[in-house]
Amino acid sequence: MNYSTIKTAVACSLVAALGFAETAQAQEPTVFGGRSQYRTWTIGVNGGFTTPSVLIGGSNSFGKELGLFEYKLREYYGISLRKQFSNWFGLEGNVNRGRIFAHNEGGAKTWYNTSWPGVDPAGYESAETSVQYSASINGVFQFATIDFLRRENAVNFYASVGLGLLAYNPVGYTDAEGSTGAWDNGGNWGQERSDGAELTGDKDYKKATNIPVGVGVKFKLSDRVALNLGYTMNFVDDKTLYGPVLDRATNDKFSYTYAGLEFSLGSSSKPDLTWHNPVSTLYDELKDPSLRNELEALKQRVSTLEGLVDELSRDEDGDGVSDKFDKCPGTPAGTQVDGAGCPIKFPEPVVKETVSATYSNIQFEFDSSVLKTESYATLDRLSSELRESGATVTLDGHASAEGSEAYNLNLSRDRANSVKQYLVNSGVDAAKVNVQAFGESAPIASNATEEGRVLNRRVEIKK
Repeated sequence: MNYSTIKTAVACSLVAALGFAETAQAQEPTVFGGRSQYRTWTIGVNGGFTTPSVLIGGSNSFGKELGLFEYKLREYYGISLRKQFSNWFGLEGNVNRGRIFAHNEGGAKTWYNTSWPGVDPAGYESAETSVQYSASINGVFQFATIDFLRRENAVNFYASVGLGLLAYNPVGYTDAEGSTGAWDNGGNWGQERSDGAELTGDKDYKKATNIPVGVGVKFKLSDRVALNLGYTMNFVDDKTLYGPVLDRATNDKFSYTYAGLEFSLGSSSKPDLTWHNPVSTLYDELKDPSLRNELEALKQRVSTLEGLVDELSRDEDGDGVSDKFDKCPGTPAGTQVDGAGCPIKFPEPVVKETVSATYSNIQFEFDSSVLKTESYATLDRLSSELRESGATVTLDGHASAEGSEAYNLNLSRDRANSVKQYLVNSGVDAAKVNVQAFGESAPIASNATEEGRVLNRRVEIKK
């Protein structure tokens, strides 16, 4: 696969990952609730050293396969800016500069165009490349962001791939120490130089595209600061990163090993999306004592409802009214009875149209249609009045503005149906309970604040 195909594949992969992150964000409001509630921008600084090789193998321009500690290391440093789109994907811009040094311990290499004045075809044993700048856009994929031992996200493993531009100038030397000058890339390849120094100015630098591929690990030092350790392989779309080597068949490459600090930007009241992990959130919720207490209360309520269902199912005279509510037990078979189990004496039963009391709204948690235990007293009082009066009631479901309108409409309907099911389970005639869904269209408070959104997650009981 040539470099053009690789560059196209990398660019398409970044666009696809960005689109998938946006789609996941839109379709999973229960996981994130919107990026606006997180800090998503990060700025970083880094520094380290370069080697003229990569871990996956191959040789440098001097044809020598060397280990990491056989190279003469050179400094490299830079800055980064990242936008986090989800807990697993972000886009990061990087700008770096520094130097790369390559040499051949076993002897010299032959260079291109040996007819140039002052060029010794076998006299160059090393080259030092000055990188004026290396700028790239990278997709950063986080694949582990949790520390179960401390129940918080403190370690972050990641991989990255991107596409960039490299501006560089190699200088050749006749020894392996980089001290005896030979040539440079400032329009003077092949010209003998006594000091080995490169020329200055933008015109001296050659440009080539670059594909950085890296892995790393981050450690959360505080709510704002993280330590970043990483290794990046740089595949350069050129064969002259270390000079015009004769018979060079493959493109050049180099690696960057670094350490750095990252600083989270934004409001201190918001958590950093980089360190958010749904698994960690679920773990913390399961360890929440209030959740366990509520679960135990729900278990007791379910047990009570099961006993009530058994009691309601008994109907000894077979008139369709359970013994618990049958005020005329022993009705002869085939007799038409009213809701109290008594023979009908009027053509139409007299039914009150409304409930007589005013009831407070039934509130719900974010993205939930599960009834809170504190709403049971209100619903039990409503159930008792409905059963005694035979009145009709309307339940209006509402939601706050997080998520899409269609999602919130369904959520508001589920909340109203949860209240209806509770009333029906307690003996209220299902035909007497009407349900309406309004979604986020009828707020009673501002959705710009959490206090307002809490009030909007409700079911209203209408006469």
